[in-house]
Amino acid sequence: MIELQQLCKRYGGGRRGQGVVALDQLSLEVPAGCLYGLLGPNGAGKTTALRILCTLLAPDSGLVRVGGLDALSEPRAVRRLLGYVAQEVAIDKILTGRELMRLQGNLYHLPWRLSSQRIDELIELLGMADWIDRRCGSYSGGMRRRLDLAAGLLHRPQVLVLDEPTVGLDIESRAVIWAVLRQLRDGGTTVLLSSHYLEEVDALADQLAIIEAGRVIAQGAPAELKAALGGDRVTLRVREFSDAEEAERVRALLHACAGVRQVVVNQSQGYSLNLVIEHDGVVEQLRRQLSAADLPVFALAQSRPSLDDVYLQATGRTMMDAELAVAGSRDPKAERKASM
Repeated sequence: MIELQQLCKRYGGGRRGQGVVALDQLSLEVPAGCLYGLLGPNGAGKTTALRILCTLLAPDSGLVRVGGLDALSEPRAVRRLLGYVAQEVAIDKILTGRELMRLQGNLYHLPWRLSSQRIDELIELLGMADWIDRRCGSYSGGMRRRLDLAAGLLHRPQVLVLDEPTVGLDIESRAVIWAVLRQLRDGGTTVLLSSHYLEEVDALADQLAIIEAGRVIAQGAPAELKAALGGDRVTLRVREFSDAEEAERVRALLHACAGVRQVVVNQSQGYSLNLVIEHDGVVEQLRRQLSAADLPVFALAQSRPSLDDVYLQATGRTMMDAELAVAGSRDPKAERKASM
């Protein structure tokens, strides 16, 4: 249903070709009727990819197809297939929710009776009956997000594209949106969801792609990606490290242990250590090795592999470390110039 091939996009830089690289040869395919997740830290390029898919932004190069149509040469036809729920909710504060949905129906040229029917269906589906006739300016974040989703579904799109749909939402609103997305998938709608919430993509997605620095670095079904790691995850802490160099020395010591497949120093958690091990017996071996090196373990947790471990395997760092790296490297002035 969706095909992106070798997408490239750079913001700013002019003729010199400098600036911010948002997409770097990004390619992925989304089957029809699939709930597909795009997972990656903020700044990975997820929003840029979705905006190009929805014909709101032109790539520097690459191919975009939706339902067999070329989105670059036939944008109007592609838009008829799409429902887009952007990351930033844009809702008129004066209109009521019902009035805003009526306006959305007019923009799609829906007949009045059909529009009314669809509005009533979506009000019930998303649990909006108690507040839909209040002005939107009085809505909470969860209410606004549900209304935004309803507006994207009003014309019954074949493909629903959502950019971080549950950021900042309360548990109840998140549960409602998750249930609706599953229902849409089960009804045959293709859903493309971007998120940096690991548990959200793990819970919802039939298939996913992990994006890092504008490239797809891993893709497949969540269960298959986790199973491919072939071991358990261990997070442990020894005494506080004085610096990153000492933490690296301990990492090398653990990596030399038999049965340890990968060791990463997690700087976001006080230089804790994340490992992937082949079997349970490795844990006791690690304790002995560290004790012999005068580095007794004072905290250890063992669990089955998660999507964070998949990300760790692909990039050599956790999702949290990736988020912190992006936050620390951002230059607000440069970002404003790049987006102009």
